[in-house]
Amino acid sequence: MPPKRTSTSEAPAMTKAAIRKLVTDSITAALEAQAANMANTDNTTRPREAPIARKCSYKEFMSYQPINFKGTEGAIGLIHWFVRTELVFSRSNCTEDCKVNLATGTLTEEALSWWNSFDQPIGTEEAYKITLVKFKKLLIKK
Repeated sequence: MPPKRTSTSEAPAMTKAAIRKLVTDSITAALEAQAANMANTDNTTRPREAPIARKCSYKEFMSYQPINFKGTEGAIGLIHWFVRTELVFSRSNCTEDCKVNLATGTLTEEALSWWNSFDQPIGTEEAYKITLVKFKKLLIKK
C-alpha cells in the first residue's frame, strides 16, 4: 500500500467575496468576448439592408415580448435576460438613447428596487442618459 501524502500547509479557503468576484469577472469577460465576437462577425454571405434605428415606443418594444428580470435569477438568468433584451432591441431597431429606458421597463422586484435606488439620487432624466453598456456593467456589478 502506497504511503499517504501529508501536507504541512493547508490551501487557503476561498471567501464568499472572492468567489463573488471570480464569478463577476468571469461574466464580465464572457459578455465582453461575446460583444467583441458579434462586432467582428462578417455577414457577407447574404447582403441585406441595414435596419434604420429609430426611437421606438414602449408599446412596440413590449410587443416583441421581452422577458422580465427580478434580480434573483443569478448570473445565468442575467445573461439570458441580456441576450433576450438585445434580441428585442435588434428586432425593434431602437436607437441607443432609448434602450436603457426600455430595458428598465422589464425590471421587477429586487432589480426594480435597485434601479430606483440608482435613479433617485441623480434623477430619472440623468439616469436614462447612461449607455446600455454602462447599464449592463452596473447590473453585473450588483
